Amino acid sequence: MSEGETIVTDGTADAALLSSADPAVLPSSVVAESTGVETAAIAEGDLHPAPAEHGPGGHGPDNKDVWLVIPVYNEAQVIADVVEHARQTFPNIVCVDDGSRDGSAAAIAPTGAHLVQHPINMGQGASLETGLRYALSRPGAEYFVTFDADGQHRVEDALRMLEVARSGEADVVLGSRFLESKETVPWLKRFVLKTVVALSPTARKLKLTDAHNGLRVLNRPAAEGLRIRMNGMAHASEIVGKLARSDWRVAEIPVTILYTDYSRAKGQSLVNGVNILFELSLRHRGV
Repeated sequence: MSEGETIVTDGTADAALLSSADPAVLPSSVVAESTGVETAAIAEGDLHPAPAEHGPGGHGPDNKDVWLVIPVYNEAQVIADVVEHARQTFPNIVCVDDGSRDGSAAAIAPTGAHLVQHPINMGQGASLETGLRYALSRPGAEYFVTFDADGQHRVEDALRMLEVARSGEADVVLGSRFLESKETVPWLKRFVLKTVVALSPTARKLKLTDAHNGLRVLNRPAAEGLRIRMNGMAHASEIVGKLARSDWRVAEIPVTILYTDYSRAKGQSLVNGVNILFELSLRHRGV
């Protein structure tokens, strides 16, 4: 499958299947085994070529060993600008369109990013798992950046985090909104995120200040070992839990989140935060 093409899958699947050069129709059994969620099989998937031009080289040699993984759900208004800006530094981007109904896939198609599509909405956790498995299958992929689709994350922060990973100081680098007091996080979001950290034993074990920041950098061994099973927003706490139980070295560095009117409108509410905690407690009890 060449750069800028589209693959359609009915959920998170093995990298060998995602890297197929033929239009992909993956069986529901593969999705259920990987994610624990049964989905309807799709009829057929088409590959749609897109422009392959790269932007100017970014940090290091050319960042060709880096893949940005962007989960996308109804972000047609901004996703093309986000991808085109990021590709000036990171030529390798895979967007996972998670059953969007607003034309997000059509907005992504001409940007040169790789596009993987879920025919139904499965959740951000499932989208990240699909994107990571796809990126891991690409030749030369060594570092993986999870990056939001709504324009809140900055490429320059991803570069600084990548420097830490490249130096060998950490296997996983997490961004934090709270390590520097200058960060202007909306008060409700600040309350929700700090509550999640306070109630999370694993976040406390790692001494994290921001357990639900979607900007992360993983080296290849960490990305290969990380299997996201929670399809919804609770995947962030699941990731922190797996990091706390692993031997991977984890670093947290300050980042700046760009809060626009658009991102605020789509942001995580207090109710969502409570739902995350409830989902995690049920999963922990085996409910």
